[in-house]
Amino acid sequence: MAVFLNGCRVGIAERAPDGLTMTDYDRVQMLTYARLLDAERDEYDWTDVALEVLDLDVAADAAGARHCWQSHLDRAHWIVGEGLAAAIVSDAKSCRNRGS
Repeated sequence: MAVFLNGCRVGIAERAPDGLTMTDYDRVQMLTYARLLDAERDEYDWTDVALEVLDLDVAADAAGARHCWQSHLDRAHWIVGEGLAAAIVSDAKSCRNRGS
């Protein structure tokens, strides 16, 4: 386990998913993604956000924590952009298949 994840209580992965489909991890972390976007909008320092939102130990490994924070922020941007549209299409197909 990455040293910056030691003691992390919120189930954060070392890196956010980067595929083109929404994952179960994404669904679980939806509130986390929203908090990251809010913090970015409000111009909080990344180290404060990594500590408060992601529960990372920035002092133990600043570079690793920054990569973790950045990957989750990038994923949050993807979710509210093309990811949300992809999830809606996928969920709609799933609902139609259940109704058949």
